Amino acid sequence: MDKINSFLNKLTRNQRYSFFALSGVNIFFFLIMLLVAKSSAGMCLGVFVLFQGAVLTFYYFIDNTKRKSANREWFDALLFAVVAATLIRTFGIEAFTIPTSSMEKSLMIGDFLFVSKVNYGARVPMTPIAFPFAHHTMPFTQDVKAYYDGIQFPYLRLPGFSKIKNNDVVVFNYPMEDFRPIDKQENYIKRCIAIPGDTLQLSNMKVFINGHQVEDPERSQYKYLVKTDAMGLNPKTLTELDVTEGGPAFGPGQFEYTLTKASAKKIKEIQKVTAVDLLSSDRDYVDPNLFPQDPEHAWNIDNYGPVVVPKKGMTMALNSKNIAIYRRVISVYEKNVFGELDGRIFINGKEVKEYTFKMDYYWMMGDNRHNSADSRYWGFVPEDHIVGKAVFVWMSWDSAGSFLSKIRWNRVFRFIN
Repeated sequence: MDKINSFLNKLTRNQRYSFFALSGVNIFFFLIMLLVAKSSAGMCLGVFVLFQGAVLTFYYFIDNTKRKSANREWFDALLFAVVAATLIRTFGIEAFTIPTSSMEKSLMIGDFLFVSKVNYGARVPMTPIAFPFAHHTMPFTQDVKAYYDGIQFPYLRLPGFSKIKNNDVVVFNYPMEDFRPIDKQENYIKRCIAIPGDTLQLSNMKVFINGHQVEDPERSQYKYLVKTDAMGLNPKTLTELDVTEGGPAFGPGQFEYTLTKASAKKIKEIQKVTAVDLLSSDRDYVDPNLFPQDPEHAWNIDNYGPVVVPKKGMTMALNSKNIAIYRRVISVYEKNVFGELDGRIFINGKEVKEYTFKMDYYWMMGDNRHNSADSRYWGFVPEDHIVGKAVFVWMSWDSAGSFLSKIRWNRVFRFIN
């Protein structure tokens, strides 16, 4: 106790304030990692001790070598806080917001959430020189880069405490933005439907993994055709049922709404409603916008596949039927020189009949199944694009609400399933 008092007495008042503030931040993130991210106690304690040791070292040996002006003290403390927060954001937990409706109603536009990077292992920054707390563009600008891409590090991930599992909600870098470094590509959030080695297929909107049907997430949504009398549904009723997508459809009294199963059931019970029909694509319909945009694969969003998700070390025979699915993996993600001539396949100048994958890959889909730009449109997500696991919603903001109703109180401090 005497040593602690002796240490504190050496600090000025401003230094003590900043010391306790940084220590408080450390305790906060320790609790978040332990209780929210559910990381192991040993790992959480190790991170806490490391960070607190850095704080003590800074004030005992560096910031206390001589008395400084109050402005200099605050500047040094602020600089240290920025560095510490950047390290936590890079290797521990980062805050994200939900910008689109692709995960509704599991995650909603305006949800603020914490994403754990320790669960799957934090990724060492590949673009080390960047503006603090910015992603790919400078704040309040549209096209000013917030990073310098002249120095790039190879992909490296620290050890994690779990692998990505089927149905995990995952944040990753959008893999189609080749014009940016991987870790500066746009952040997306989806549900991981299939993991490396899985065979995925959609049949009449039902998802099959390795031949077994899997249940939809509880709050997943699809489009429905709702038939009513000429008056339609009361907007208040739609608000109460949390229906936020849809409107008039094919004729008088007909509406197309995006609904959960629970909402569809409640709407069906309304007296003026005559029918609630789930909309689906016919097997014969071919959507040319779907991955891999190849006539050999006549698929649509409700009837898709089968597709084998590549796994590191897996060797796959290549032929004219499947090469469209794996062409981008081989050439872009795994950086091979790829070529095709007269039905033959060449990798790095040599004709090949098979290929062994260098990385694991994942298949991501939104819970808003009929309104989600996901792997059905752009394919696989490589392991080096994985950012972290979404674990906790700490705030939810409804921009369409008024006054206190802008906060969705039922979603605050809610774990993500």
